[in-house]
Amino acid sequence: MSGRLPSGVLVSALLRRVNDAGGSAAVLAKGDPHGGAILVITALRGEDQRLFERGIGPNGQVALIESTPAKDLDGYCQRRRARDPDLWLIELDVASAQQFAAETILFD
Repeated sequence: MSGRLPSGVLVSALLRRVNDAGGSAAVLAKGDPHGGAILVITALRGEDQRLFERGIGPNGQVALIESTPAKDLDGYCQRRRARDPDLWLIELDVASAQQFAAETILFD
């Protein structure tokens, strides 16, 4: 058994933390509640959207990796979901959204 928390629990915690901080958070696509990967779209007042996901950083440690496509973020997310229906797609609109995501989904 893995020591990681299930994806559904991590997503719930992330949504709650962002809402408690006065931001907004939404599940755009619900994935597997136990082990689905989590993609996080961050924005501040709807501007400057960026995409992050949990991965292995350059030092070999678990990190929040930016994978924002150069164009067509929506199309990229749709293609990822088509290939991986277990994938969660979460949108955060709050100051320091990347920090909220890292603190919640990396250190479970």
